[in-house]
Amino acid sequence: MSNEQPTLTPTSTLDWGRAGFLALNAGSSSLKVALFSAYNDEALVTGQVERIGPGGSVVLKDRTGAALPLAPGDLSNHDGALKLVIATIKQAHPDLQLAAVGHRVVHGGPDFRAPAVVDDEVLDKLEALSPFAPLHQPHNIAGIRTARAAFPG
Repeated sequence: MSNEQPTLTPTSTLDWGRAGFLALNAGSSSLKVALFSAYNDEALVTGQVERIGPGGSVVLKDRTGAALPLAPGDLSNHDGALKLVIATIKQAHPDLQLAAVGHRVVHGGPDFRAPAVVDDEVLDKLEALSPFAPLHQPHNIAGIRTARAAFPG
């Protein structure tokens, strides 16, 4: 393994020993999440939010399976649920450097059949596909928007 630090952009570098990848899947009433170490394939955090809205619940666990103390938050909608999850992850891993966020999208249409870097143009195209998966696509897009706001760049 090389000691060189790979660059994500010409102006940024990561400490790969503290870097991680966040995987998200926002559904119609749930949010599944996993945070993986970039150094190895270890899951640092796994969990989910169920029944987003009144009466929702959150379970986030560390690599040993112990429940993480939850940051304060609001489970009334997907945006609030993801913000609570992100705040809890940041609380549990304050030195984390996020290398990337991935989000499952239910419908990519003819343009997206493989992973893609999501910029405004890609997000607009995905949003236009919402009529084909109205129960899931809007929540997927909301999750992407919230993650982009929480982790710009």
